[in-house]
Amino acid sequence: MRCFVYIAVILLITGCKAGKSSFTANRKYAPAQLQKDYDICRNILEEAHPSLYWYTSRDSMNFYFNEGRSRLRDSLTEPEFRKVLSYVIAKINCGHTSVRPSRSYTKYLDTVRIGRIFPLSMKLWNDTMVVAASLLRQDSLMKRGTLIRSINGLTTKQLTDTLFDYISTDGYNTTHKYQSLSNRGSFGSMYTSLYGFPRFYDIVYQDSIGQMKQARITPYYPGTDTVRRRNVVAEPKEPQPSRRERRRMRMNNTRLLRMDTANHMAVMDLNSFSRGWQLKKFFRKSFKALRKYDIQYLVIDVRSNGGGSVTNSTNLTRYISDKSFVVADSLYAVTKRKKYSRYIESDFFNRMFMTFFTPRKKDGLYHFRYFERHRFKPHRKHHYDGQVYILIGGNSFSATTLFTGALIKQDNVTVVGEETGGGAYGNSAWLIPDVTLPETGVRFRLPLFRLVIDHTLPKNGRGVQPEIYSGPTIEAIQRGADYKMEKVMQLIRRSQSVNEKGSASFQNGN
Repeated sequence: MRCFVYIAVILLITGCKAGKSSFTANRKYAPAQLQKDYDICRNILEEAHPSLYWYTSRDSMNFYFNEGRSRLRDSLTEPEFRKVLSYVIAKINCGHTSVRPSRSYTKYLDTVRIGRIFPLSMKLWNDTMVVAASLLRQDSLMKRGTLIRSINGLTTKQLTDTLFDYISTDGYNTTHKYQSLSNRGSFGSMYTSLYGFPRFYDIVYQDSIGQMKQARITPYYPGTDTVRRRNVVAEPKEPQPSRRERRRMRMNNTRLLRMDTANHMAVMDLNSFSRGWQLKKFFRKSFKALRKYDIQYLVIDVRSNGGGSVTNSTNLTRYISDKSFVVADSLYAVTKRKKYSRYIESDFFNRMFMTFFTPRKKDGLYHFRYFERHRFKPHRKHHYDGQVYILIGGNSFSATTLFTGALIKQDNVTVVGEETGGGAYGNSAWLIPDVTLPETGVRFRLPLFRLVIDHTLPKNGRGVQPEIYSGPTIEAIQRGADYKMEKVMQLIRRSQSVNEKGSASFQNGN
């Protein structure tokens, strides 16, 4: 019996070791496996995606589908396969349809030691590329605000034209694509995924007096960064924050109200509409405080808000809107039962949801009639009637677009910044399960509903446009300035000055 137990323990240990080491990041999948996954992906999209041909014609999508499959004649690793899928799926022009690594690859990325990194973080706009930050501490050339003309012979336009082919967005929106590449580390990540890791980077840049210069820099190697290690000073250990404190910190990083009672203004930082952040309670307490302290100017910063629950965005809208409103002109799915439902996350529950809430109509579509018909009334209690400034940008998506679009025409609301990443006319979202492909485990997001926000707007594939544009400049990047917030502060000071002069004139007239 003792011998049997020993053998069982040894088999268990070796089995666990084999399970842990069974995943190989550089594993290559045979063409037959890749083609099987690719065909399943295409069939699911053609069957269930509500807007597959909304911005790209059927003939064009068929061309891209065939082009993608033609690239699967040789064995590929998972990242190489994802690259093919990302190229094709980006052609749908749907910001909610994107490719994700397999779960095994995600776990691998969480544990793998980073060997080298593209050393520069970039800010891009309108074919302009500027250094936003550098990991090369001893490099005196690639400073923040340095204008880059080319990298390894590829101009800014050549780079963006290529990288844009792999970024999903709503319609023909390029603001979101520029912003995606400008998010910390994103440019370097996409660059290396397409071009690999060369031994060095030949960079053509423009110096402070406008002359073209060339510099050669190397990748950043975290393991050999002795400069950073030398600068690390051992400090006495401080008590770790409690679980409650850590949660409060996470909450504040997601939603926070900052008030300047002396100047009667407040800033609401709101980085998500997702559930789990107690937003209903946060909004109620915030607008109660705004009334209590007579806050006349409210800035709502949703530049980093990728969306989330429409219930939350609608609730916030009701505190500001001066009239009743509907969330959508139309909201529907194209199918309920799917041939490949076994690969679709929570498909059974999604079908149950559709059975009870989206019955099939005469047009053959599954309409969510509640949101098509219901008019939401403004909150009476703690309703805000002061001046509102909404800050938007390329990362403002989905429910954030609904919130902004519902208020932009209101007299006491001013929208400042850059075009939203989310489409102004509509998008495909609501229920967005992951699809897991059986051979590689690669996943992609599949929105099930098409949402038309306002059918009177042109379906031009653009986001909500700001009423007052505030975009990046080289000078602002050099200063590390929050140029959008600076613009809002200028508008508030101007309004305060006008109100003070008007009040003085009224008193003098009396």
